[in-house]
Amino acid sequence: MPAAKPNCFKAYDIRGRVPDELNPELAYRVGFATARFLSARTFCVGHDCRLSSRELADHTIRGIRDAGCDVLDIGQCGTEMIYWTCDRRGLDGGIMVTASHNPMDYNGMKLVREGARPISGDSGLDEIGATVAGDETFTMAGPRGDLTTDDVQTAFVDDLIGMVDSDRLPALTIVANGGNGCAGPVVEAFAARLPGQWIHLHAEPDGSFPNGIPNPLLPENRAATSDAVRTHGADLGLAWDGDFDRCFFFDANGDFVEGYYLVGLLARAALRTEPGGRIVHDPRLVWNTVEVVTAAGGAPLMNKTGHAFMKERMRADDAVYGGEMSAHHYFRDFAYCDSGMLPWLYVLQEMAASGQSLSQLVGAMQAAYPASGEINRRLADADAALSRIEARYVAGADRVDRTDGLSCEFAEWRFNLRKSNTEPLLRLNVESRGDVDLMRARTAELLAEIDA
Repeated sequence: MPAAKPNCFKAYDIRGRVPDELNPELAYRVGFATARFLSARTFCVGHDCRLSSRELADHTIRGIRDAGCDVLDIGQCGTEMIYWTCDRRGLDGGIMVTASHNPMDYNGMKLVREGARPISGDSGLDEIGATVAGDETFTMAGPRGDLTTDDVQTAFVDDLIGMVDSDRLPALTIVANGGNGCAGPVVEAFAARLPGQWIHLHAEPDGSFPNGIPNPLLPENRAATSDAVRTHGADLGLAWDGDFDRCFFFDANGDFVEGYYLVGLLARAALRTEPGGRIVHDPRLVWNTVEVVTAAGGAPLMNKTGHAFMKERMRADDAVYGGEMSAHHYFRDFAYCDSGMLPWLYVLQEMAASGQSLSQLVGAMQAAYPASGEINRRLADADAALSRIEARYVAGADRVDRTDGLSCEFAEWRFNLRKSNTEPLLRLNVESRGDVDLMRARTAELLAEIDA
């Protein structure tokens, strides 16, 4: 196992402060080391709209080319456009320069190999990191790779629209909040091809993020979308994070719809076209997903949280769909990768087929399994808090699972408590069987113990 790697190398990707943890020199070394690790001949590179991203992408490209690999530069884009380009064009790998929803002074990289397969800690990222951290001076061993540029947006939009029955999508009023990330121009391209009225908020990419870091998972970042839905009498609200690999939903009342219930909705939609299919889900909130998938004739498969783990399991079991409550949604027809554009296209298709609103589609799920939503705690000693929870709850639980963190299941409620793989946080999720008051009481009880 490689002993040393830069601090910015995490479990799934590269992420750190600019310039002390991630800078152009390190980006060059990442590009060179990755291309050499994969023995790659063709690579694609893209970047988000952060102020440091273009420079980091340029140095990454230079490193890849100096390793003798040809580079396709697709410019500013969303992470899934790197996945799409790598897969659809049969390239040997790709690098997306992005820090998604991290603070202003951060940036990062997401790496994939052929078929848009993720490169994570246990599949090469640690080895690449050790090479990057070493004292080797990278020199060209042969001819320098060629550089071409291409705007893939039109082909990307065409392909995804072709994955739904676009002629039957409903003519709705939709609020679309790009968050000044990369989503805005791409959503506008979709909207030009689809029916209905679109109200675009913060659609202009702006790396200074004048309206705050785009992360709708945080409750304080939802007001603009909620308010716009109510003001315009919209049927649906949509919002994305900075690199738009996650999409968040608001119903016609402007209320945020937890990603947990979207997993159930999208799983049911997938099983309608593939009866008996396998559905992969994370262990944080599970009861609704298991019930919906089982009722639809599918096979629910619980798996460790994290995009690399989810994609690996989906490929291994040929799952048609995978979903995490954090709004990562994975599709077999999209190279088993996560997309922030396909979920809302499929939800529109479900609304058209059923004649129901979003709140009607998820209302029964919300009532049957009320959930706390993910609650984060930044603690000096997360392990001690986990130990306190384990000592108090494990002995009395009907079922204990350690697929990812600690899950304890009781007759009428359950919880999952886990340490984040990417941030110094402890994350709590609680759900009950149809009892909101019980869910809230148990959540408060757990938080008191965690904070003790």
